[in-house]
This record gives sequence, structure tokens and C-alpha cells, in this order.
Amino acid sequence: MRARELGIRIGTGTPGPLNAITDVAGVRVGHTTLIEGSGALRVGAGPVRTGVTVVVPHDGNVWEEPLFAGSHRLNGNGELTGLQWVHESGMLKCAIGITNSHSVGVVRDALVAAEIAERAPGRLFWSLPVVGETWDGMLNDVNGLHVTAEHARDALRRAASGPVPEGSVGGGTGMICHEFKGGCGTASRVVSVEDGGYTVGVLVQANHGRRERLVINGVPIGQLVTPPEVPVPEAPETRAAGGAAGPAGGGSIIGIVATDAPLLPTQCSRLAQRVGLGVARQGGTGEHWSGDLFLAFSTANRGMPSSDYGDPSPRTVAVTMLSNTYIGALFDAVVEATEEAIVNALLAAETMRGRDDVTAHRLEPARLVRILEERGGLDGRALGDRSERGDR
Repeated sequence: MRARELGIRIGTGTPGPLNAITDVAGVRVGHTTLIEGSGALRVGAGPVRTGVTVVVPHDGNVWEEPLFAGSHRLNGNGELTGLQWVHESGMLKCAIGITNSHSVGVVRDALVAAEIAERAPGRLFWSLPVVGETWDGMLNDVNGLHVTAEHARDALRRAASGPVPEGSVGGGTGMICHEFKGGCGTASRVVSVEDGGYTVGVLVQANHGRRERLVINGVPIGQLVTPPEVPVPEAPETRAAGGAAGPAGGGSIIGIVATDAPLLPTQCSRLAQRVGLGVARQGGTGEHWSGDLFLAFSTANRGMPSSDYGDPSPRTVAVTMLSNTYIGALFDAVVEATEEAIVNALLAAETMRGRDDVTAHRLEPARLVRILEERGGLDGRALGDRSERGDR
């Protein structure tokens, strides 16, 4: 179930045909989902509620045809490997992996191995994959290290264009968002012809936020769907401590932005920064325990040299840059697509019972629609119209 299937329209922009990051031509997404076992936690045995998601930036070999990219950190209690080289070079030269906090290393190594297998034998090169994480230890045996290199390779092999599975899939399998069941979500926007007609797509792994802060289209959903109605997940460690409050909202969110607009690295970083505004508009505040890390890349300007050892690169390379006069429309697109991607993650995720019977309940679509109807929040465009008229 997705927001627009329920008549929920976020913002005023126009989605692409798939309303997904794969609306940007060449971008592909693959998931490997691991769900096994139930009952009491036995480290190394389960229950398992985790996985891997891989985003492939274009339909060629990214290490041979790097893309301009940039990133942003809202709060840094998390990991997105490879960013030092993205910062330094302004280039993305790899597929992007997303998984749980304790499986970053194995996914990174699997992406290196996949590149080794496809590279010409005897060629000197280095590989610095981009792999992000959010923590799924509330539902998953996270210390059991159940994600393997084969799972990461499988997600890479599965990467495809077209509709993107959402909710409790891939790296998002065991995630919790605003104390409802969270996971993977995606959305896109196509800017007007006057602004270039470019496409912007966002994919999130949403594992962040406090219940009481969740806002959708200006409606305080988290204050209306309270814990007495829909319980929040509670770890047995919390109960054993006499009900002491845990770090509510202490999760994370990874946001990946793709666009076909011809952007330079600094402009990509500016798009990545706007993911944080989409998170904030729905109530995320970048809490101390949250790793809120965002990467944006542009699929334009393909054909730039890889700058590997011995690469026969021309001395100069011509690139095309979007004038900053027109970049505002892309900022709007990122904010709206991020908001809708988070809502799609919430709506696609089913209630999940994990380790020690900890349960993350879904945000029921019918309940959400009723609240938005009552509060006039089904259509973000209508909210905008009321704001312009000064209505309340």
C-alpha cells in the first residue's frame, strides 16, 4: 500500500511514472530479505529480521563511468562508508549498499569482491564502496551477524529498474520509524519543463523518530495515534530495568537521492542536505542517538574518466552544470520526495514480531486516511492553497 493509492498527496509536485528512485533512468534497486525464527533471542541463532538493499546508480560500470556526488550529515551517530573519497573527489564510483549497523563490513567487502570479479585481471585499482546502516536490534538478532557476503551479492544481482518493493524488505526489514513499523520507502518528483523537466528520486531506510512528533501533511498523526491505541515497541531490557525509558527516537535514517539534472558535486551536496528538511517536516529532529546520513548523485555528465592507476585520461573534461538560478525546484523535489518516501515506508510495512516477541505495529492505512480526512490533510496541495489564503 502506498500513499497515493490511498488518496494521500504529499506536497504540490508531480511524481514520476513509478513514483520511485528508479524513475531516474538507469537507477536500479535490489533487496535481499532475511526473516527466520521466532521467540526468545539466542545470539547467533535468531530470530532474524534483517537484510540488504543495493542501489546501482546507472546501467554501466560505475567504476568506469563515475558520477558527480555529494553528501550531508544531519546527525552522525551512524555510518555511510566511502564518504571521505566522495568528499575529496566529488565522485561516486560504486554501487550503494544499505543494511543493519553490524553488517556494514560484510556488505562493503562483498561489493569490493563483486568489482574484483568484473574488473580486467591484473588491473591496479582501489575500491571504496558506499555502505550505510541503521540499527535493527529491537527486532533482530543484530549481534548474530546473519547478513553474509552472498546476501549482499544476491541484492546486487537482483537490482532492477521498475517498481521498488517497500516496507519490511532488504535493509529495512527490521526497522522502526516514529515507533511504528518502518523500513524502505521511495518516491520521486519531476520538475516543470520551465525548470528543466528533470527527475529527482529518493530512497530511504527509515528507522528514526519519536511517535509524538510524527506529522503528515501538517496533521500531528503521532499525537492522535497514541501508545494506548497502538503500542510502541518495548525491549525486554527496558522492562527488566523497571520500565525505564529507552532512547525514544534513537534510530537513524539513510537517504539516497538520484537525479538526471546536470549537477556538480557541490550542488549534489546541496540536494543531499534537503533530505534533512523532508525528515524534519515529518517530525524528525536528528536526535543524539540517530545517524541521519544522506547521499545525492547525478546521472548526467557520464563519460568522465575514472582516474584509476594508468587511466588514459584527457587533460581536460567538458561537463555541463545546471545554473543555480534553477536549482530551487530540485530542492523542493527532494523535500517532497523524502516526505512521501517515509510515508510509503510506513504504509508498506506490516506489523512485525521479532526477537523476544518485541512487536512493531504498523501505521494502519485506514486509520491514517480517516485522520487526514477529518483534518483536511489528504491533499498537500489543498493545504498549500489554505496557507496562501490565510485560512486555518
